[in-house]
Amino acid sequence: MSKVAVTLNGRVYTIGCEEGQEAYLRELGGYLDGKVTVMANQVGQIGDLRLAVMASLIVVDELKDAERRIETLEAEIEHLRSESQGSNSEYGEERQHLAEHLLKAAQRLEALAASLDFPERDLDAGDAPASEQKIRFADARP
Repeated sequence: MSKVAVTLNGRVYTIGCEEGQEAYLRELGGYLDGKVTVMANQVGQIGDLRLAVMASLIVVDELKDAERRIETLEAEIEHLRSESQGSNSEYGEERQHLAEHLLKAAQRLEALAASLDFPERDLDAGDAPASEQKIRFADARP
């Protein structure tokens, strides 16, 4: 176990911590000392314990405020996810509807192409017969 010196209101306190946590503990101590200093400047030197308690209450208030903001943001994220899923299913239905219409149109075009009578071309000129020139719409479907 490591030990770290933390200063609050000009007094040094030695605090034990796990190995590797020393810098973090110093950072926390510095933050709390900043709050104690602000309190001392506002209300004067009313005793280390009272200043520490008042500063701690301010820090806890900040924590609670942060927790409320997190809850609000998480609720907003959940709401946005729900909206996103709803719109994705709506677009999925529209895509399916569009695909059905495209399939029907392709079938009509195929029937129309099959009903047309293309004249035969001169094979000596290098042209393919009309039956090979027809476009197969069914083959073009995804």
